[in-house]
Amino acid sequence: MKEFRSGFVSIIGKTNVGKSTLINHLVGEKVAIITPKTQTTRNKIRAIANGEGYQIVFIDTPGVHKPKSKLGEMMVESAVSTIPDVDLILFTIEATSKTIDKENEMILEKLKKANKKAILVINKIDLIKKEKLLDLIDIYSGEYDFEDIIPISALSDKDIYELLYEIKKHMPIGPAYYDIDEYTNQTTRQLIEEIIREKALKVLEQEVPHGIYVEVERLGLRKTAQNEAIHDIISTIYCLKKSHKGIIIGENGRMLKRIGTYARLDMEKMLNTKVNLKLWVKVKEDWQENNNILKRFESE
Repeated sequence: MKEFRSGFVSIIGKTNVGKSTLINHLVGEKVAIITPKTQTTRNKIRAIANGEGYQIVFIDTPGVHKPKSKLGEMMVESAVSTIPDVDLILFTIEATSKTIDKENEMILEKLKKANKKAILVINKIDLIKKEKLLDLIDIYSGEYDFEDIIPISALSDKDIYELLYEIKKHMPIGPAYYDIDEYTNQTTRQLIEEIIREKALKVLEQEVPHGIYVEVERLGLRKTAQNEAIHDIISTIYCLKKSHKGIIIGENGRMLKRIGTYARLDMEKMLNTKVNLKLWVKVKEDWQENNNILKRFESE
């Protein structure tokens, strides 16, 4: 009988280094939202890559950054807390880095303390010249005994295939932890909330996005008079300030309608049904410091 390999891999790095893009390409499905803005990922998202003879459970973590709120503190702790409990770490950095900054120093210290197997993934190599890449490899290889150092562009299928091959080599022999048809541990409700937040992040002004969270109030499936399946979704976007509410809604509701249209199109692809989406906007000034709300972002 052919041996089966399985294990858990945590993807760790600073904000905006391409972790979510990387995990989506490794799994072949969209499980993590992607925006050009920093601090997008809030939860520890599990994404499952299934193939012949293997199952790899990837954990996409929030970006390590200097926190300015309880939410920020929780995100950083959520990221580094995965290090002792997985089989392999993908420590992801940007190729444009010139030195090891404080955030990456902290990650290195956590790796050293846990003495974990790790692959250094240098992303966005298309942005630099080869000699700069060699300098960066020298800097990091002197700091930790990585299993491998793999330069990639997360958008390149060739690079992703090579990275996946290296990851499989380090997975222990073991069982499949999830059904082979599954590709994430997130619920439909969570995926919908993240889709709405992604669209808001992409279209809103700079000061607003990180002050919002989304909550699905109602999610139901029904049949139309023509016997066509349709999902009814009612969701609320919460923000920190009254002025932010005005920006999210926009003049004559145009901004909110734009967010809703983009979100509905993605939902219809994901759910494979028509979607009737209603969006509301409410102000909740202290939510980033509210422990009851922050529990929503905690993962097992």
